[in-house]
Amino acid sequence: MTSAVDNTCAVLARVSGDDLQVPLVQGGTTTYANFDYAASAPALAQVTDRVQQLLPFYASVHRGAGYASRISTECYEAARGSVTRFLDAADDQVVVFTRNTTDSLNLLAACVPGETVVLDIEHHANFLPWTEHGRRVVRAADTVEDTIGRLVAELCSRPAALLAVTGASNVTGEVLPLDRLATIAHQCGARILVDAAQLAPHRRISLRESDIDYLAFSGHKLYAPFGAGVLVGRCDWLDAAEPYLAGGGAVREVSATGAEWAPAPQRHEAGSPNVLGAAALAAACDAFCTIDAETLAAHEHRLADRLRDGLAAIDGVRLLRIWTDSPDVVGIVAFTLDGFVPGHVAAYLSAEHGIGVRDGRFCAHPLLTRLGLGGALRASIGLGTTAADVDRLVGAVAALVRTGPAWEYAATNGLWNPTPETRPFRSTAPAGAAPCLIG
Repeated sequence: MTSAVDNTCAVLARVSGDDLQVPLVQGGTTTYANFDYAASAPALAQVTDRVQQLLPFYASVHRGAGYASRISTECYEAARGSVTRFLDAADDQVVVFTRNTTDSLNLLAACVPGETVVLDIEHHANFLPWTEHGRRVVRAADTVEDTIGRLVAELCSRPAALLAVTGASNVTGEVLPLDRLATIAHQCGARILVDAAQLAPHRRISLRESDIDYLAFSGHKLYAPFGAGVLVGRCDWLDAAEPYLAGGGAVREVSATGAEWAPAPQRHEAGSPNVLGAAALAAACDAFCTIDAETLAAHEHRLADRLRDGLAAIDGVRLLRIWTDSPDVVGIVAFTLDGFVPGHVAAYLSAEHGIGVRDGRFCAHPLLTRLGLGGALRASIGLGTTAADVDRLVGAVAALVRTGPAWEYAATNGLWNPTPETRPFRSTAPAGAAPCLIG
């Protein structure tokens, strides 16, 4: 019997490609089982609908008097309200539209008036940008509690402007207690930034209640893959910093000798903005506001537990964790398989079973190094994931351990592929045109 959780999530889980048929290397096709949501999530139906509705009215925004331009401007600015409601942002926080989380964090890094403290478990997007004013790296301990203790010690040792932390690990899905970390940062005279790229699609966040100063996430993780992301946060640092890009739209007045810059968010949005991306992101935020957060979390926990239990029962599988006392984990499961290179396993799952997982170091090299690994596999659960998908993945891994792959595979420049490759990837294109990457 289908549970109420399944029914509720099935309504929201209308995503593009949920019935995608993919070819198998041994012949025939199967319905694609997507376990790569953590990399990029497919578009929600509500998102594609919103974009289709806006496309006829697409025009340049902010300074156009034409009707289409006025409609596009209204949609672009209204999108800030959708993001604000989704995050329950405070009155002194603004929404800056960017390309993605990495773009958002690089923008903020140029605004921080001092040193930034980070953990060694971060995605590169929340690790590399903070060097401009000084990055102080804290090695995570084996428990969340001890890790928090190390952060307190570092923040109290000398002043820092910002504590930058992941909301949920992009490798293991483990969630940090953000409310506590915000309180600790403020007590130590610092502000807090949350990289919510992996948290926002799984958990509701209230910036007002948690007292988080800055938060970033990407549309392509939140089922709005149209090239937009956001940085949401307090105005003063953003208003005091030089514009992220110098150009039209970021200014109040320009003379031959200088410029008077606009305040945030316009200050950091120079050039023609991604209107369709902002509208898509707003549609995703609006859609997520209509589903009960506890229902979504219960659905995800049930599937993730089923996946972890199934994989753990297979000889040679090692499930990866950072901490032994994680208070919460979103639907991301990272693992290794003894005797197999991760890329080989990923290629096998795709070619022989039509299952998509991620392999590699997940843009988190310091974390993989401390785990003693040169790579791993990651299966991430999303709105379209079903129990049948989970069972397919577990069964495919078990079959690999039991009998090995049915096809030959070889690595070229680190990328594993079946040999021979029988699946079509490129269609015929007109002379001089780029081929379309479909069969």
